[in-house]
Amino acid sequence: MNAENHTPRRLYMDNAATSFPKPRAVLEAMVHYTNELGASAGRGAYEEAVRTGGLIAECRRRLNELFHGENPDHFIFNLNCTDGLNQAIKGLVGPGNTGHAICTQIDHNSILRPLNALQDQGYVTQSRVAIDSKTGLVDPDEIRRSIGPDTRLIAITHASNVTGTIQPIREIGQIAREHNIPFIVDAAQSAGHLPIDVQADMIDLLASPGHKALMGPLGTGFLYVRPGLEKKLIPLKEGGTGTVSENDRHPQFMPDRFESGSHNAIGIIGLSEGVKWVMTQGVAQLAEREMDLVRTFIEGIGDIKGLTYYGPQGVKNRLGVFSVSLEGYSPHELSAVLESRYGILTRSGIHCAPLAHQAIGTAAQGGATRFSFGPFLSKQDVKYAADALADIAMAQ
Repeated sequence: MNAENHTPRRLYMDNAATSFPKPRAVLEAMVHYTNELGASAGRGAYEEAVRTGGLIAECRRRLNELFHGENPDHFIFNLNCTDGLNQAIKGLVGPGNTGHAICTQIDHNSILRPLNALQDQGYVTQSRVAIDSKTGLVDPDEIRRSIGPDTRLIAITHASNVTGTIQPIREIGQIAREHNIPFIVDAAQSAGHLPIDVQADMIDLLASPGHKALMGPLGTGFLYVRPGLEKKLIPLKEGGTGTVSENDRHPQFMPDRFESGSHNAIGIIGLSEGVKWVMTQGVAQLAEREMDLVRTFIEGIGDIKGLTYYGPQGVKNRLGVFSVSLEGYSPHELSAVLESRYGILTRSGIHCAPLAHQAIGTAAQGGATRFSFGPFLSKQDVKYAADALADIAMAQ
């Protein structure tokens, strides 16, 4: 508690929306770019423009190392994960290339809405594979059984932003590769939290935001395109690239084929430092530390009367995302009490994943209240959150 105004400290537990705080080096890199460079990469031969281009290339190299890509130039920068998923999905299915797509009930609207838009236009039919209502897990064999002769893609959310469920993407990737079907992975909640190897996991298209567990700023993200697949993937936009400007046709080489207009240089440079921080910490070590937080939270809420948490009932197959319901409170009421009395910042509602909430039975009550952990939270912070829920439950 603050001694002067008796208000609780602010404890940020909405890292599934965006990570906070960021490593100091992220801000320092962005300030340095603003004060010392300020140029647009590829738009001049002067030193500042060249150095900016080099920093953007360095971010690609770091991403390629972190995710074990085959070529840094196949990491395409965009605005966020939604932007990348739209390019992945609509680049594979659309006018002149209609067909069938497979997704799941656990998926975020960043997958569901592009597919629904394509379906409304008559370009695609869909199979939505069910999840286990208790764990949120998808049965890979159900995905295998959904494959048809005209299946154009399989898309799945690696880790749920509702239940924290981690899907067996390597097993699903193997199925997709056996059938020569492009495999799209939404890594919004997993990149930076969990080790991802695009080659070993047989991922063809990996989309991720930069502003979540990769610790970059908002307005950044990427799409990794497996080498060779870029020839099948139709770009969604064209424009200036700063390369082959004498040609009024868009370049076909990577990464320019999928990048139009001036880069978000300040954001990408910040993202690069976020990725460097993740690599320095070690993803495996960050994941192990997060499991300690998960265990602490589960132990703390296990005996709270009237409280339900969704997804895997233990540390297996989950990360630090918990949606909870407490008898006597709507999701928004619970979030409001957590903030006003305890200074805990959570997100309530449907979390842009309506099918997931339907599957776990929370849609009719307006969703759930979500706690999501980040690397700067301590076990004491998580225990404080669990104790707050216990206090609220006992006060009824």
